[in-house]
Amino acid sequence: MHDERRRIEERVERVHTQRVKPAVYAASVPFEVEAWQAPGEPVPFEEAAGASYTPFAMDTPWGPPWGTTWFRMRGQVPAEWAGRRVEAVIDLGFVGDWPGNQAEALVHLADGTPLKAVNPLNQYVPIGNPVRGGETIDYLVEAASNPDILADNFSKITPLGDILTAGDKPLYTFQRADIAVLDEEVWHLDLDLQVLRELMVHLAEHEPRRHEILHALDRAMDAVDLDDVSGSATAVREILAPVLAKPAHASAHTISGVGHAHIDSAWLWPIRETKRKTSRTFSNVTALADEYEDFIFACSQAVQYEWVRDNYPQVWERIKKAVDKGQWVPVGGMWVESDGNLPGGEAIARQLVHGKRFFIEHFGIETKGVWLPDSFGYNASYPQLAKLAGNDWFLTQKISWNQTNRFPHHTFWWEGIDGTRIFTHFPPVDTYNARFSGEEMDRAVRNYQEKGAGTRSLAPFGWGDGGGGPTREIMERARRLADLEGSPKVVVEHPDEFFAKARAEYEDAPVWNGELYLELHRATYTSQARTKQGNRRSEHKLREAELWATTAALHAPEYTYPHEKLDRLWKTVLLHQFHDILPGSSIAWVHREAEAEYARVAKELEELTTEAVAALGGGDARVFNTSPRDRAEVVRTSEGAPAYVTVPANGSAPLTPAETPHPVTVTGRVLDNGLVRVELAEDGTLASVRDLVADREVLGDKGNLLRLHTDLPNYWDAWDVDKHYRNRYTDLLDADSITVVEEDPLLGAIRVERSFGKGSRITQTITLRAGSPRIDFETDIDWHEAEKFLKAGFPIDVRAAHSSAEIQFGHIQRPTHTNTSWEAARFEVSGHRWVHVGEPGYGVAVINDSTYGHDVSRTVREDGGTTTTVRLSLVRAPRIPDPEADQGKHRITYSLLPGATIEDAVAEGYALNLPLRVADAAGAPEPVVSVDGEGVTVEAVKLADDASGDVVVRIYESSGGRARGVLRTGFPLAGARITDLLERPLSETATDGNGVPVTLRPFEVQTLRLAVGER
Repeated sequence: MHDERRRIEERVERVHTQRVKPAVYAASVPFEVEAWQAPGEPVPFEEAAGASYTPFAMDTPWGPPWGTTWFRMRGQVPAEWAGRRVEAVIDLGFVGDWPGNQAEALVHLADGTPLKAVNPLNQYVPIGNPVRGGETIDYLVEAASNPDILADNFSKITPLGDILTAGDKPLYTFQRADIAVLDEEVWHLDLDLQVLRELMVHLAEHEPRRHEILHALDRAMDAVDLDDVSGSATAVREILAPVLAKPAHASAHTISGVGHAHIDSAWLWPIRETKRKTSRTFSNVTALADEYEDFIFACSQAVQYEWVRDNYPQVWERIKKAVDKGQWVPVGGMWVESDGNLPGGEAIARQLVHGKRFFIEHFGIETKGVWLPDSFGYNASYPQLAKLAGNDWFLTQKISWNQTNRFPHHTFWWEGIDGTRIFTHFPPVDTYNARFSGEEMDRAVRNYQEKGAGTRSLAPFGWGDGGGGPTREIMERARRLADLEGSPKVVVEHPDEFFAKARAEYEDAPVWNGELYLELHRATYTSQARTKQGNRRSEHKLREAELWATTAALHAPEYTYPHEKLDRLWKTVLLHQFHDILPGSSIAWVHREAEAEYARVAKELEELTTEAVAALGGGDARVFNTSPRDRAEVVRTSEGAPAYVTVPANGSAPLTPAETPHPVTVTGRVLDNGLVRVELAEDGTLASVRDLVADREVLGDKGNLLRLHTDLPNYWDAWDVDKHYRNRYTDLLDADSITVVEEDPLLGAIRVERSFGKGSRITQTITLRAGSPRIDFETDIDWHEAEKFLKAGFPIDVRAAHSSAEIQFGHIQRPTHTNTSWEAARFEVSGHRWVHVGEPGYGVAVINDSTYGHDVSRTVREDGGTTTTVRLSLVRAPRIPDPEADQGKHRITYSLLPGATIEDAVAEGYALNLPLRVADAAGAPEPVVSVDGEGVTVEAVKLADDASGDVVVRIYESSGGRARGVLRTGFPLAGARITDLLERPLSETATDGNGVPVTLRPFEVQTLRLAVGER
């Protein structure tokens, strides 16, 4: 037989695209269209319905960036169409084929009922199947002219990312608004051809099945009447039916399809637009559920449900109906799909608490898995937190983007830092926006790394990122692929069913221990520093407000615990931990609003804390310590004078100056307090840090070296920092001035000022306090650079085999060597409040109050000694998608702590981030809780969410070893229970007077619910 593949394939492609597809709609009549441009922000339907509309013609430009245009569309179904399937077809002038980052619209009936959305891949609105003929159609269409920020594949800087800079030039040209007849037979033929063509080209050339399909398609093309595609469609489909009916091989891989619509809660659009995206996508999904009984849709992010409930009640009712039918499946159990590295441990716990509670309250459903396909890596505390929230499985996808190493598993047990394991799946289809294309089906089978042990994988299907969701075409593909030779089998099912089957067949799946590090998007630990600082500050201010509100509620009879306010503020902070807000990868508008929200949150939390402290009664000045460790340190009085005080953990003490140990002396450029001696060089760097207690030099080279790197990644400017950034840099060694600014026995401070680059300035105040070896670097940055990366380096004279970085509820160790590609790929990593490096007998910590990115490297000096260098990432200057990212003023404080153990790093990390508070208060209540025993750390103290008056305390083991202790209470204790994160009892625990004995394994998190007895 002659090889005629090329001729046949080209023939099929042309007939399919140029004849069959255009014949899907058999006839059409245009709507009469009128338009009204809403001024400013979006308006409610009622306002739009009462507006004055003017005639609007097709091929007319419309829609300024971020604008809203309402279109009134009126028409009549021709009488002769009676008995046929009729739809409205609307093309707003769509660009490309991605639904989420361009024009979108929600179609309403004249009474305000939302019907369905339209986007590039979902342009129809059902009118009738069949119609009677003669029906009058009257729609109001809310069209959003969102700009295409993705144009040019993120290669060009654009002002379109903020309504303040986007201008008002229309973006789109309206193409079509018709009432049309859907030719169902042609439409099905189109889908038959799609599935067979794609399957064919992804089969190997030697496979007989490929040639069988090829020749069936050639015969089918012979049957197409090019002048009457509709009339010949049935005959063509009959020719294709036998090849579509051949069943899959018995050993074919099974793909569990789960409908999905990944909707970024903000990214290339602001939060206000996401609220509308949810209504559009969810109206499409509920319409599809009505059409396909076998359709199942998984949807995460409780906040998006809340937006629909509050703003689109009719869509909300349709969602509840679909949930009741089992077609709509709440998943994930988190408030948002948050970033996986940057939120604090308590914040991730609250993500799970608020998300799961929402689904339980509104649907009576407790979600059983964590659904996080798109976050940029996942911290090693997730398995424990997920299990403590009642989850059985974990799903992720993004690790498929690894730049260097291929992740070795698709189905595995993920083990966290405490030893907890959770069954985890990583879909080999390598997308959370699957559409069951031939390429995707082939990729899923080829990629799947559990062959021979597992037989199934999961594929989230539907258009996403900006929403859109599944379409009827994708559902039709799934039906054709349910049992088709040459393809994996596709079954649409609940994700819980997939995980149950996958675990049953592969209970002994391999184990991955530790973090799921994404070898890409490493710059998300640093980009948009003010957003990250707002998050860090908010997390600690929430801790402070809850602790003192609990103290006041227990000791001040007139005080009422602010449950609702704290709940609302937590949810605001949780929302902004979304995986494109907190990482700094959103447009300017998003980060501008985030900074304003963090300022509002800070103001409200300060008011709540002040109110709680004031409720304890007025009187002499006291010092309040929110951290979980006793403190002995220098604090400033309300008049600004320094005082040395001792304050218990989670408690307060009078502002009575104690005897000052180790006073500070300042001599030229030298600070000395008898514990450490700090010497500045003429260029303002650290020439020496001498640990006077250990009698050793801390530094192996210049310390606090500010280095400015050129930073142009290969792609994705705000997301990525590529390894080559290290090759070109400037050390900032020119000091404009070095000045002693404070000289007191309690503290000494030297200020170093530098100017550089394009008008940027850095002012650092280097402070040493009495009684403490901690050296603080309060850093004010006025930043005006572009495509630059600023780091602060500390070359430490220790031979450290690994670094330890704080993560949620513990810390993680990472090798300092680069023996393998896995270590080499971790050239930029994340941590929270501290990084520790050391050798047996001696360690040093670098502590920070608001940054997350850092790198650690090791070199051997000419004298044979080893220098381990810790470098904090301070600010970046990406220009895409926000051209002004990080520009302007920042204040970051970081610290060097010589002679530090891990426990010292934990204590000082809390201390730097939770400064002592001075306030007037007559009351001197005991701390709500205190701990006798090493390693037991109190992370949160609050009243129970059910308003019962019980006290809830979250503790964890912080050093990496076993811990025993007694949790003492400052109130009568009537009983104690260990609970899950949702404060539901797991077990009773013994009490000992006013104490609860606790035993913790390394890094174990435990939640205690304490009943308050009568006084």
